[in-house]
Amino acid sequence: MYITRRTIIQLAVFVVVSLVGLTVMAFGYLQAPRLFFGIGQYRVTLDLPDASGLYERSNVTYRGTTVGVVKSIELTDTGVHAELSLDSDVKIPSDLTAEVRSVSAVGEQYVQLLPRDGNSPPLKNGDTIHRSDTSAPPNINELLDATNRGLEAIPQKNLKTTVDESYLAFGGLGPDIARFLRGGSNLARDAKANLDELNNVIDNSAPILDTQTQTSNSVQAWASHLAAITTSLKNNDDSVRGVLQNAPAAADEVGALFDRLQPTLPIVLSNLVSLANVGVAYRDSIEQILVLLPQGTQIIQGVTVPNQHTKQAYKGAYLSFNLNVNLPKPCTSGFLPATQMRSPSLTDYPDAPPGLLYCRTPQDGTTNVRGAKNYPCETRPGRRAASVKLCESDEPYVPLNNDPTWKGDPNATTTGQGVPQFEPGVAVPPGFAPDGLPPVPAAPPPPIAFAQYDPATGTYVGPDGKVYTQANLGSNTPKEQTWQQMLIPPKPN
Repeated sequence: MYITRRTIIQLAVFVVVSLVGLTVMAFGYLQAPRLFFGIGQYRVTLDLPDASGLYERSNVTYRGTTVGVVKSIELTDTGVHAELSLDSDVKIPSDLTAEVRSVSAVGEQYVQLLPRDGNSPPLKNGDTIHRSDTSAPPNINELLDATNRGLEAIPQKNLKTTVDESYLAFGGLGPDIARFLRGGSNLARDAKANLDELNNVIDNSAPILDTQTQTSNSVQAWASHLAAITTSLKNNDDSVRGVLQNAPAAADEVGALFDRLQPTLPIVLSNLVSLANVGVAYRDSIEQILVLLPQGTQIIQGVTVPNQHTKQAYKGAYLSFNLNVNLPKPCTSGFLPATQMRSPSLTDYPDAPPGLLYCRTPQDGTTNVRGAKNYPCETRPGRRAASVKLCESDEPYVPLNNDPTWKGDPNATTTGQGVPQFEPGVAVPPGFAPDGLPPVPAAPPPPIAFAQYDPATGTYVGPDGKVYTQANLGSNTPKEQTWQQMLIPPKPN
């Protein structure tokens, strides 16, 4: 057969192209050097308890990338040895976990290499991945058998009812379910974007959970009380409903009230601020009053209650009316002399004299222990004085007399202080002596002593400040008196 030169050239070109194609396929696609000669590969042994469906030529992946294949699978006395052929140009850490996974539910197993420490030395030829670092999927046949048994255990009629009820429950809710799923996807993306913060929350949630465990009794009590409250609200549903229905109208009325009080309400509130400051300063005293108020109420009840529901003819208070005249002895030190005292029979109400008039005996004395001299200073704990200015002053308290009786003459006092007492920084009116200086000489006493008396009973106050009774001065005095009547004191009005 005669072959032309042109045909020979065409055959030669075809042979060259075929050889180039076969070479590219052998070296590029089939990777013949690696497949037949192991060039660029190294071998690692994988120890498994069983093959788990793994077969030769199964892929080996590292971080989701194929890095080799399963070269061979051999049975051993304790399990299976799978020889892995891995690419030499990929450095795989030796501290890793090898897992046999399935691409689908019906097979196509592969080996997945998961590193535990990326800084560990890389695997090298001849290494072994021990069984403790491997895991295999469950047997698909056993899983299918268990699933089949589970489905057979479900009553068919009930399953049909469940499907029908699910259709009725979710029928027509496609857009809502889709929106729910989109929201779940958005939530998952946000959680992934804030993964570090979520991990921090999870790591630090243990102390909070421990606290809840330790306070479980309190939580149970709180839940019980909450249940009682909700039960009460349920039982009083009509009342609660009425409150909610009437609340807007009541709020409107309150708003209208504040609108009507707008000119005067700010002034009242500003005044309340001043009262609040006073309340803060006297908080301890107010607290003491609130503490003693129940005790005082108890004492009053003890006086008035005992006769209730009894058969006694007379029901009165349980009090003792024993007369203790001048026990204790009255304190006149620090007050005006008896000649300057007003008679109780006067009905006018002139202004109080300037200065402070109070019992000015020693603070630790037995007379008038609860008087003004022992008022506690709220702003200066431990100090006692008769006024706020005296509390703020650094001057020590000096008693006027060591004796509660007035001496009759300010010059006769043991300290030479004036009566009344003037606070620091207060201008002293003419005719009065400031504390610490010799008192202004008083006007000479009248040549004849006199005193106003009660014409009904004949009682009067003497110059010494004591009360006397002259029986024959009273208008209701009997004309004739016996000696027995003279010994009986007059009856009080």
